[in-house]
Amino acid sequence: MRVCGEDIRVRGRLIRIAQIDGDKYNCPEDPEALLDGLKKCGTRIDLFTFLQKLPETAPKYAYPMEWDNLAVLPISTFDHWWNHQIRSFPRNRARQAEKKGVVLREVPCDETLFRGICEIYNECPVRQGRRFPHYGMTLEKVRDYASTFLDRSVYVGAFLGDTMIGFIKLVTDETRAHACLVHILSMVQHKDKAPTNALIAQAVRLCADRGISYLVYENFTYGKKRGDSLSHFKEVNGFQRMDLPRYYIPLTPLGQIAFRLGLHHRFVDRIPESLAAKLRDFRKTWYARRLSDEAQNS
Repeated sequence: MRVCGEDIRVRGRLIRIAQIDGDKYNCPEDPEALLDGLKKCGTRIDLFTFLQKLPETAPKYAYPMEWDNLAVLPISTFDHWWNHQIRSFPRNRARQAEKKGVVLREVPCDETLFRGICEIYNECPVRQGRRFPHYGMTLEKVRDYASTFLDRSVYVGAFLGDTMIGFIKLVTDETRAHACLVHILSMVQHKDKAPTNALIAQAVRLCADRGISYLVYENFTYGKKRGDSLSHFKEVNGFQRMDLPRYYIPLTPLGQIAFRLGLHHRFVDRIPESLAAKLRDFRKTWYARRLSDEAQNS
């Protein structure tokens, strides 16, 4: 729904939690006006949450809050990032992509892009040891999913010949001060050509050319989860963890109770990390075995 000029998403059945669509790169300019609009919208909302706009790390509002984090890359120039902010491994991988014939270019948001994204989404059912949520997505759903925030989005494709083997979608905030890597994905079969490293480099170049000061790559860590291959990938490419206040404003008595009891968090985030790590390892092994069995039977 739309409230006070903002697109609002509401999740949950028992406890209904609302947030601005794309709240890692959108935050309310006037939280009080938005809260008043949510109370009058006619839809039950128990909690409203929003993330404070970077780079302001000190809490600026008196609302109840918890600490959240983002993976943030400060950007001045492309050369500074290339020579001083990243390690030799991602630099060599980005060069490797060019040597192996990967070509990067901005692409319009059209049917060619949607078909390319659809092929990438449907290449492999499992990624990073877990079920890939976009596997099986139809072209129609890809069109709706990929075409949000068109006035603030930039799409870059990584091409091998005429085939798009990877892509990124960059979305800027309304002030064009920072951009978020909303989507970045490459084909598993072309991993040896390092298209993802090349796409990161191109994203930095685009931000530097447009005067964008910060590039955000979603969260640096999730819940209680310790470092993994994805957070390592972000770190070697120059991204740093930035802790920011996330505010939770109860709008109903149920919302107040839910916040006090921590019910606004996912059940999986309540599991001790030692047990969660074992469950992740089990899941990874199970999916690997399943894929191996499917390959043998095909």
